[in-house]
Amino acid sequence: MKAFDKEHQIAIPEPPQRNCRTVQPSPNPDPQRRRLIVLQSITLAWMLAECVVALWAAARAHSPALLGFGFDSLVELLSAILVVLTLAPRVDRKAIDRAAGVLLFALAAVVALTSVLAMAGKLEPRPSPLGIFITAAALLVMPLLAWEKRKLARRTANQVLAADAVQSAACAYLAFVALGGLIVNAVFHFALADAVAALTATPILIREGRRALRGQSCGCC
Repeated sequence: MKAFDKEHQIAIPEPPQRNCRTVQPSPNPDPQRRRLIVLQSITLAWMLAECVVALWAAARAHSPALLGFGFDSLVELLSAILVVLTLAPRVDRKAIDRAAGVLLFALAAVVALTSVLAMAGKLEPRPSPLGIFITAAALLVMPLLAWEKRKLARRTANQVLAADAVQSAACAYLAFVALGGLIVNAVFHFALADAVAALTATPILIREGRRALRGQSCGCC
């Protein structure tokens, strides 16, 4: 449409109208980052519940297997927190790698200590239905979490997440060991079955702890 100048009888063209649209930034978060947040949120919630229930059941039943399993849950909880810290800017990745290795060594020490205490007869465990329940539930949940963490660690080259996957796998193994020991103790009143099996996990944990301290990806991942 043109405007008309009556004084000079000149048609003045109007400037072309532009179709101005407000461009809103479309939220498109990194899918790997979002997947990591969801995965670790599930891990934190589960490990907190698992740790509280296992340690409470261990105190009631005086069970070394549940004690080791409960402390393993605590170490796994701390390991999951370390993975979340990798999302923060300006984080010292080398320090986190070292901390992940230390956590693996701590887990190995807990497993060895509780096994020796059980074999030495320093603890007299009693049957624990609650312990059987929480270890059976962990035996279902932890392998799935470990599997998802391994896949994501490969895609993102996240060494801390790889170490955390080892923690989850170790938690599943200890759940299996503790569950077997609790069932054997409940049925046959034989409390040493889980101690020998738990000791077999110690060399694996030490090896993976060394790899994490050197900043290498875990061999199982």
